[in-house]
Amino acid sequence: MQTINIHEAKTHLSRLIEQAANGEPFVIAKAGKPMVKVTALNSPESGQVKRLGFMAGQITVPDDFDAMGSAEIELLFSGTSNDRAAVSAAVSAAVNAKRKT
Repeated sequence: MQTINIHEAKTHLSRLIEQAANGEPFVIAKAGKPMVKVTALNSPESGQVKRLGFMAGQITVPDDFDAMGSAEIELLFSGTSNDRAAVSAAVSAAVNAKRKT
């Protein structure tokens, strides 16, 4: 991003405003210290680009999404078995059951 001193900004304000309006923001500095950033009103702030819905139609969410892994989670938190083999068997059974549908 271009940094302009305040005197130069006053001298070339019209040109600089055109640049900012065309998507080229700039910073005005006073004695080398950045004071303000000039940008177009319709341009998004950095990090504020809206991405909601950018994959619409490209992915699907299964109907049982909320229940996926519930058996494994229950087994892990039930306290009845901390055996890794039991958890592994439950996960394998769930995966195999899902493949059959």
